[in-house]
Amino acid sequence: MRLATGRHRRTRTLSIAAAVAVAAGAGGVQLGLSNGGAQAASAAVTVSSTAQLESAVRNASAGTVIRIRGGTYTPKATLESTASGTRSARITLQAYGGEKVRIDGSKLADGSWLAGIHGDYWTVQNLTFQNSPAQGFVVTSSVGGVFKNLVTADNGDSGFTLRGDGTSDNLVQNLDSHGNYDAAGHGRNADGIAVKFGSGTGNRITGARLYGNSDDGLDLWQFSSPVTVEHTWAFGNGENRWDDSAFQGDGNGFKLGGGGVRVAHVVNDNAAWGNTLHGFTENSNPGAIVLNRNTAYANAEAGFHFATGRARLARNLAVGDRGGASKLGPSTVSAANSWDAKVATPSFRSTDATAAYGARKPDGALPATTFLTTGSASIGSTMN
Repeated sequence: MRLATGRHRRTRTLSIAAAVAVAAGAGGVQLGLSNGGAQAASAAVTVSSTAQLESAVRNASAGTVIRIRGGTYTPKATLESTASGTRSARITLQAYGGEKVRIDGSKLADGSWLAGIHGDYWTVQNLTFQNSPAQGFVVTSSVGGVFKNLVTADNGDSGFTLRGDGTSDNLVQNLDSHGNYDAAGHGRNADGIAVKFGSGTGNRITGARLYGNSDDGLDLWQFSSPVTVEHTWAFGNGENRWDDSAFQGDGNGFKLGGGGVRVAHVVNDNAAWGNTLHGFTENSNPGAIVLNRNTAYANAEAGFHFATGRARLARNLAVGDRGGASKLGPSTVSAANSWDAKVATPSFRSTDATAAYGARKPDGALPATTFLTTGSASIGSTMN
């Protein structure tokens, strides 16, 4: 469960003059008036080389918009910023138009993250972060971030990480995180998305696909504030795809706590299938986790494993899990789930997962599929 460490710097913001100077050398400056009437800089920067990208991230300040032209970028040091935007002047890092951008960590030193944000009010969207020797993308003690339509793939630890106290009001939307594996830990650390070792309210994960990672799809280990997880799929995690003879990956779809922290996460309308451990598990979190309308299918152990805490489960569906539909403790509240008395288990329209791997919709939403859908308005995931 260890997490590679990184530096924590104090937040700094460039002066308006410095922001203007940086942007003028990289693509243009826009000046406007803030709500208080003071002049503020909004720098639009277009980059097309790794050196330009490194400089733009390093020098970003409130209002900076960094647009990356299509191609593959290979930084030799972590792309890292301690700058903060504001509610009205965010810092934006994004692909240029609809161009495909891959930020590749294959030239980084061992143990390096590929990208790290330590500031507030960032928008990062439409980018791929791949082949890092450690974590792909790490957000530390940040407020108000929007991380949308990202891919974190084939990294040497967790693909996407939120961590640190004061991590609040962040949105992770339409993330694809797959193939992440930590060789040094024999697979026991690399999750699709990890929200760990921290606190802060208002964090939400929606529309993610978390698959083929060495450890878990989602891991909320020792994050002491409620996280909302919705419309997310976790599948095929924990399989030893790397021929590691000492492989130790867990393979839960949704690991909803652990480490002695009591917290009531909210988990609605998600699906877990084909994982090597449980579909959904409290992982010893004694809090009142809320789970509504989730589906577990063909996981190696229990579909829903909530044996020690006070979780509240309603209208969930479990089919074909080899360890049983559910393993619940005496303090767990279970009502109107497929394993409860007098609840009929609807049939799936399809058990062919091919479409779940398909291209996302133009806006980045999950692909349309009949896989694991039932047509029921009362039980199981809607799969959208």
